[in-house]
Amino acid sequence: MASRFVDRAVIHVAAGDGGNGCASVHREKFKPLGGPDGGNGGHGGDVVLVVDPGVHTLLDFHFRPHARGGNGKQGQGSHRNGAAGETLELRVPDGTVVLSTDGEVLADLVGAGTRFVAARGGRGGLGNAALASKARKAPGFALLGEPGEERDLVLELRSVADVGLLGFPSAGKSSLISVLSAAKPKIADYPFTTLVPNLGVVTAGDMVFTMADVPGLIPGASQGKGLGLDFLRHIERCAVLVHVVDCATYEPGRDPVSDVDALEEELARYTPALGGDLGSRPRLVVLNKIDVPDAAELAELVRPEFEARGLRVFEISTVTRKGLRELTYALGEIVEAYRASQPPPTPTKVVVTPKAVDDGGFTVEPDPEEEGGFVVRGAKPERWVRQTNFANDEAVGYLADRLNRLGVEEELARLGAQPGCPVTIAGVTFDWEPSTPGVAGKLAGRGTDPRLEASGRVTAAERKEARRLRREGTPDEDDSASTDE
Repeated sequence: MASRFVDRAVIHVAAGDGGNGCASVHREKFKPLGGPDGGNGGHGGDVVLVVDPGVHTLLDFHFRPHARGGNGKQGQGSHRNGAAGETLELRVPDGTVVLSTDGEVLADLVGAGTRFVAARGGRGGLGNAALASKARKAPGFALLGEPGEERDLVLELRSVADVGLLGFPSAGKSSLISVLSAAKPKIADYPFTTLVPNLGVVTAGDMVFTMADVPGLIPGASQGKGLGLDFLRHIERCAVLVHVVDCATYEPGRDPVSDVDALEEELARYTPALGGDLGSRPRLVVLNKIDVPDAAELAELVRPEFEARGLRVFEISTVTRKGLRELTYALGEIVEAYRASQPPPTPTKVVVTPKAVDDGGFTVEPDPEEEGGFVVRGAKPERWVRQTNFANDEAVGYLADRLNRLGVEEELARLGAQPGCPVTIAGVTFDWEPSTPGVAGKLAGRGTDPRLEASGRVTAAERKEARRLRREGTPDEDDSASTDE
């Protein structure tokens, strides 16, 4: 089975969910008031992309585009915290660029061991032991685990090569790489022989550099014609571009000058995703196949025109290896000068951005879909809502206290919110009722909150009383029975 080269893949990454916290009370003989002992849930596992020099293609992601991190375990009683989910590491080739589905470059992964967190795991929920305070000594609730991050990403491989070879199909690019390096690309005399970029390592004295070709680059490639658009990305990192011209072609209407002009036009139309301009890169022109007499005469004829444009010209033959030594050392000098001009690599710095004085961590805006409503956005309030168990009144009251301390209620009042108006946070809509500071501190039964007593919900005490009445029968029923007799 022939091997496949894949240099672009769309993947769906999903980090692990955080484990739920545990609501538990310590129970032991002769210790009726043991206190809360529920443990925290474990954090969900991240999905991380790691550069591995042993990986050369994105083929694995082509067949397995879905990746998910491990979920965190739930907390347990006796202060036992849940285990964290396992981090999933995905190995990618050197030179992989990570983009969003909108085309925004998120990371450029160059260098062995470079890491990028593609999706972050959800936080584990706090157990009731961690939620205990002076006002709430024995919480009857725990926080839920936060869902892990999910998103689609586009991976594109851009070869890390110093020299890029450009030219029409069958111009001799693969042959040139094969004689200058140990690479063994497929070589034949028909269009689009090379269907994948070839990469070779070339030595020029003490200088070692890499060389890659761009297969199928023809006029119209920048608009998607042929194969060039798929592989132009592989020369974005190149220090020098080399035009390989076939001086022995028999195709009518083609000549070395028009070939170079056509390819230069395609380079000018192509916009590198990594920034920069391909038109500003150093250029060389290689007139190939001068072992053919007619080709040698044509090379001598067009050489002055290229030199008049300020381009260095080399006449070579990959068959007789004429001119290869001069070309190799010239490329080595250009690559060495390019590397010397680049700033020295610096270790990754930890950048700490201070929080703005007027940044409350949330925003409140009018709801565009519901008149009189408001939408609250922010990392903290949205996370708090996702971690709240709305089946537990005490947990809902705790959420209200947190939002109040954050300043959400004050901001709603400032914007003119009226009691009962709908307020949406993280997709959950509430009927806003201003709370009174300090109400949450009143003693109440576990799992209840005084502010929600008038909510119309049937409390646990009411359900218990109803069951008792059903078992024993009400006095009214007994009186009515005696009257009938």
